[in-house]
Amino acid sequence: MAKINKALLSVSDKSGIIDFARELAKFNIQFISTGGTAGILRENGLEIMDVSDYTGYPEMMDGRVKTLHPKIHGGLLGKRSNPEHVREMKAHNIENIDMIVVNVQPFDKNVLRYGFSLDETINSIDIGGMALVRSAAKNFESVTVVMDSGDYGMVIEDMRKFNGTVSRETNLRLAIKVFETTARYDGLIAEYLKCKSQPGLAERN
Repeated sequence: MAKINKALLSVSDKSGIIDFARELAKFNIQFISTGGTAGILRENGLEIMDVSDYTGYPEMMDGRVKTLHPKIHGGLLGKRSNPEHVREMKAHNIENIDMIVVNVQPFDKNVLRYGFSLDETINSIDIGGMALVRSAAKNFESVTVVMDSGDYGMVIEDMRKFNGTVSRETNLRLAIKVFETTARYDGLIAEYLKCKSQPGLAERN
């Protein structure tokens, strides 16, 4: 069971995020957020800490590097039941992050809808978000990872039922969805690059 004390929210699809965050706030959760997500949550009266303030490092390289930091990934990957992990986290001032709410725009829709050039398409590939959800899903025993706004209700239902805690069953279900999503995402990128490297392949497909 994962007790939620700290959550990182960074979503491209902001549908439902305000109501979800308001429900989470009822459990006295500390919020960390980035960019537009932080802005819209603040506008709606929620108290947010920016990732750059949390890590002590600014966003870099046009936003390519913002959540790729030991204070973020250490907080997700550290095993609460492992004394050595706990010791190392304490030594390096890394705190547990118990939930992440992260989604990205589908790669195929980006490419098809906007007709991106190769450089623009490569630039649109999500790295930080995919790294976050994979780190969280790997440690699903302790971390809740939400990629789909359709799962907000299920998570809140668990937290109401279990006093601010998300069940192992729900966390495992959400982790499976993460790896299904990241596998598809990576497959689409590989297929796109393959077509670009072999122009005739696109016509045959």
